[in-house]
Amino acid sequence: MNSTTAAKPIESTPASSEKCVIQIDDIHKYYELGETRVHALRGVSLEIARGEFVAIMGASGSGKSTFMNILGCLDKPSSGRYLLEDTDVSSHDKKALALIRNQKIGFVFQGFNLLARTTALENTELPTLYTKIDNSERTRRASEALAMVGLANRAHHFPSQMSGGQQQRVAIARALVNHPSILLADEPTGNLDSRTSVEIMEIFQKLNDKGLTIVLVTHELDIAQFAKRVLVFRDGKIRKDDAVVNRPNATEVLKTLPTLED
Repeated sequence: MNSTTAAKPIESTPASSEKCVIQIDDIHKYYELGETRVHALRGVSLEIARGEFVAIMGASGSGKSTFMNILGCLDKPSSGRYLLEDTDVSSHDKKALALIRNQKIGFVFQGFNLLARTTALENTELPTLYTKIDNSERTRRASEALAMVGLANRAHHFPSQMSGGQQQRVAIARALVNHPSILLADEPTGNLDSRTSVEIMEIFQKLNDKGLTIVLVTHELDIAQFAKRVLVFRDGKIRKDDAVVNRPNATEVLKTLPTLED
């Protein structure tokens, strides 16, 4: 994405005293690659309070992707403890982790991951298929989630009939449909143009204003500045943990950007 806003300065701030939704205690992660042992995370500790909006940055190999996989219960730490809403998920088996992912975590990815022959409404409904709710409740939740991202009038469109930004909005709606405790977004603006990227950050800011906890991975500092807090990983450790100063409001930034028609 081309730079849209000047990077704002960041400064250190104490951790929030609000109730933690995420608590990480001395997490290590090792991978065995043949005869080589890779130490991907080296004693990471972190607290994220309910309602925070955290951006994670770091070069390739810094540990940020491994950390996000653990946050999302897609992988388990080799040692250390991960509490998600006071539940220690560090030692859960695959079945238990899958249940937690579906109930407590919403995922948004760079590539959208929508089913091509399925409408926006049906794509949004997908996570609810693993719950015990009935069809009417499933449709109600999906319609509500699409309305939250401004796509109520696109419910019956297929991905091929939508722009990249609209497809990402569907992916966000799908992540919201089970009312997760946290939203994890991995490079959600990576495939989008500058204006559309800010539109997606506007959605995230509005969701966060309503109390949703968001953790975002990005390699773009101008995107990270829309969060409230920025973590920088290097060599498997958190090297910076700073609050964003003079945080830009995405709605205001959009007023300064040309539309696609301009």
